[in-house]
Amino acid sequence: MDGNANGASSCKVVLASNVAKDLLVEVSQGLSKVGKAPLLVGFLANKDPAARKYAEWTDRTCHENGFNFELREIDREELESSILAANVDPAVDGIIVYYPIFGNRQDQYLQQCTDVSKDVEGLSHRYIFKLYHNERFLDERMTQKSLLPCTPLAVLKILDYLRVYNSILPYGNRLFGRSITVINRSETVGRPLAALLANDGACVYSVDVTGVQQFTRGTGIKKNKHEVVEKEGWGMQDCVPLSDVVIGGVPGESFKISTDLLRDGAVCINFSTEKNFETNVKDKASIYVPAIGKVTIVVLLRNLLRLVQNKQARTQQNA
Repeated sequence: MDGNANGASSCKVVLASNVAKDLLVEVSQGLSKVGKAPLLVGFLANKDPAARKYAEWTDRTCHENGFNFELREIDREELESSILAANVDPAVDGIIVYYPIFGNRQDQYLQQCTDVSKDVEGLSHRYIFKLYHNERFLDERMTQKSLLPCTPLAVLKILDYLRVYNSILPYGNRLFGRSITVINRSETVGRPLAALLANDGACVYSVDVTGVQQFTRGTGIKKNKHEVVEKEGWGMQDCVPLSDVVIGGVPGESFKISTDLLRDGAVCINFSTEKNFETNVKDKASIYVPAIGKVTIVVLLRNLLRLVQNKQARTQQNA
């Protein structure tokens, strides 16, 4: 709500469900044109309650919006062969695996077992390569769009909803002039997110336990893709006060971003399962998004739809 003379908070809390509604309209319109209900197959091979909850959310969101979902619970030793079988099953349009499985490099290997044409999570090497090189299509004819990882893309969709993207600027440059701190540099979320934001024109400070890296497209965003510079000796205390947007994604319950570090009017987004911001974040933030899960699920459907559209584009090219 808006601030007033009685001291009410001037921070607007934006729920993921509101952002998801707008995205679902786009997904529904696209689904009406593909002529089928796409099938997403989920593989659950762990006992992680968060993974099961995500699978349940996926199931519900799929069926509420005209998609089919099938959860296959299997032993982790059978996961690789099950993925390979789904790769060649013409009835399966998309595959999602609920991690962690082994919790090590074997999980990275399993991510690459899913065929790129069915990788709804956008984690295949080909998609990640396109992301880092700021290439948005898979083919020279530009009929098949490359997929982006679900959580980073969900954050981008939230920023677009919040009008952080400047629609006056050309597409691909609409974050020019924005400074953004991302606290998380994992290979599946934090680093791809920093690259995407920088490729869209932002000056991004990527923070993890080893320090701070700056992702930009150079002065005046003249480069076609982002470059990375180590900020020697920097920590959160150096980059958070400079940032229009602060994005937290640290899994630890004890980790908190000090409200004192925030600049007045910052946009704060939390994508961790834990609350990364202090309870008084609304004293300084202009907008606070406490969770993004429901947007991530809709982005998953959007990616599934894109896989079907890309398949149809390939079929037309080969006809």
